[in-house]
This record gives sequence, structure tokens and C-alpha cells, in this order.
Amino acid sequence: MLDKSIDFLLENAGPVIQYRLRKEILNKLTKTEEANLLEQIYQTPYFKLVESYVKPNGYVGIGMHSWDKFQATRLQDGETAARLLSYYAIPKNHPIIVNYINAMRDDEILRHEFSYFHPELARFERRFMGLNNGSSLMTLVYTVQAILGYGDNDYVKSFRDISLNAFTSVLSLSSLDDILTYKPHLKKKYNYPYIEADQYFPCSYHLATLAYTQKWRTPKTVNWMANAINHINDIMTDDNAFAVKIGGTYQGTGWALGRPIKHFDVNVVESVMYRRFLTEIAMLGVGCNVEIIRRSMENIEEALSNDGILRFNYAKPEDKRKYYPQWPTAYCDVTLEPDRKKKTAIDCDMTFWAVQFLHFVKQNKI
Repeated sequence: MLDKSIDFLLENAGPVIQYRLRKEILNKLTKTEEANLLEQIYQTPYFKLVESYVKPNGYVGIGMHSWDKFQATRLQDGETAARLLSYYAIPKNHPIIVNYINAMRDDEILRHEFSYFHPELARFERRFMGLNNGSSLMTLVYTVQAILGYGDNDYVKSFRDISLNAFTSVLSLSSLDDILTYKPHLKKKYNYPYIEADQYFPCSYHLATLAYTQKWRTPKTVNWMANAINHINDIMTDDNAFAVKIGGTYQGTGWALGRPIKHFDVNVVESVMYRRFLTEIAMLGVGCNVEIIRRSMENIEEALSNDGILRFNYAKPEDKRKYYPQWPTAYCDVTLEPDRKKKTAIDCDMTFWAVQFLHFVKQNKI
């Protein structure tokens, strides 16, 4: 069924998709071919930018998911740089990644890196508060290590456990109100909902950490995850919103999963995490036991049935690039084509995602 899609990608895609398709899905890549494709990836403009942001102590960029005003480009943010390295499938033994991991595991280096701005240093000092719901700096630090290939060792084990507990905690809820407290707002006539700092609740970083790791997986725990995601979509509503109480402040979680997750539909086009959520859920090994994954798979297969290319139904032709993110931030889907001006760039990105998604759904991860 995917022959047309694969042929299209092999003929038109750039080095990142060529590398990931041939190595991770087709399993047809000689060592020489791999070295050649990696060298092409290392010459891409975005990889070169990340390379230029590496510091002598190994840290990459400025801060992590933080202040744009201190950055020349979005790739100078520690998390965004890590996402590019992960999405470009840079080998985990590459010096940039090895040194970055070591820097993130050195408290003195971290303290130095978060001393450039007083609010960031304060964020560092309370970095372990709110791990259970994704409202802490260490949530980002652990997740970045997982997506770079270092999430299955002992350093990240505690956060893997927290991430699993965050998801399974929703199974006991009948609605979000079961865990919310309401604080009267000083200036407005409504109550402001919040959860406590130690309250378990799943967020996008918990999901990513579990998606990129293996050691938590048993048939039982994968089944828990499938049930939890189905339950989220059963009980959550589109208007849910809440904060986390950390000391005397109220702040957001790392994109809390307090609303239903959408299944894929070629008629739904968004500029925020839409396909990426579905990808990471499929990476858990839950297969079609998650309803939104089953429906997404059916819709993708139908969309590919004509010529093998995945296309959205854009309302206007100019909208096609409006929803095509430039930087691999925490708030957008994944794009892998380095040459964004190439005529087939968007079609290659979307089609590779479709092939990859179906691959994740149908393979047995246990």
C-alpha cells in the first residue's frame, strides 16, 4: 500500500527524510550510505546553526524553553536545539549530543547557564517542583535527554516513573473537577482553577519521555497508557484550563493534556502540536487500542490511497505554508525538509509523517 509513498519520498525528499526512511523504516542503508547522508545533514543550515550555538562547557544555546529576546534565532534555545538534533536523527554518540547530555547532568553548569537572567535563576532554584504535572525546569531537562536517546538510563528513571504515574492518575478521575481548586480572581468575577504542585497530571513532556524510552514498557503498562489516553478523550472538555500552584505563584504546565486529543483529519489544519501528539502516542506501542490512533490510521490510509502523497485540504492555497513551522519548537509539529523553498517540501514532510505514523502503529514495540 505504501509503495507509492515510499517511491515519492525516495525520489523527492531531502537528506533528513532519506536517512530516517531508509534507516528506521526500510532498514536498507549501508554504512557508506549512512555516512554520506549524515554528512549531508551536517551541512544543512539548521544543523550548522545549532553547531554554532554549542558552548565550551557543552551546553547548547541560551536557557531552555525560555526568553526569545536573548536569542538570535529560535534554535539558540536549549530545547529547540535539542528537538532539531532529535528530529534530524543525529546519532546519540555525536560529540554535540554527548557533551550536551553531560552539561545537563552537571548542576554547576546548569546553574551557570540559568544565571543570565534573574527569573531564570529563580526557575533553576525551584527546578524540581512540579515534576508530577510538568510545571518545572527539570521536566524539560529530563525530556530533552529522552528525545536525544538518553532516557533509558538511571538518571532519568525517576522521571520515567513520574510520567507513567501522571498518565495512570487520570484513570481514577470522572472529570477534571475532581482535582481542581478554585481561587477567586482579584480583578475578575470568576474563580481561577488550579492544581497543587505535587498533583499528578499528564502533559506533553511526560508523553514525549515515554514515547522515546523503552524501559518502562510491559504489556501491562502499555495497556495502562492506552486506557489512560482513551479516558482523557472521554472525560476532558475543549474549554478546560487550569494553572499549577507553586509556592505563592500560579503557572502553566508543560501543555497539560486536559482537553481531548484530536484524531488526524485532512480537513483539520493547525499550527500547533497536532500530528506530533499522535506520533508520540503511536510510539508508545499502543497500536489501535487507542481510538484516536485507529481513526487517524484509517484517515491516513484513505488520504494516501490515490497517489501516495498526504495532502491537507487547505481553505486557501496561501494557507499551505502558513501552517508549516519554521523552527522545531515545543509548540509545533515536526518538519524535516531543510530546503523549505523546494516545491515538494511540504508534501515530503507530510507524506513521511504518514509513512512513519503507520509504521509505529503496526509494529510491536513490546
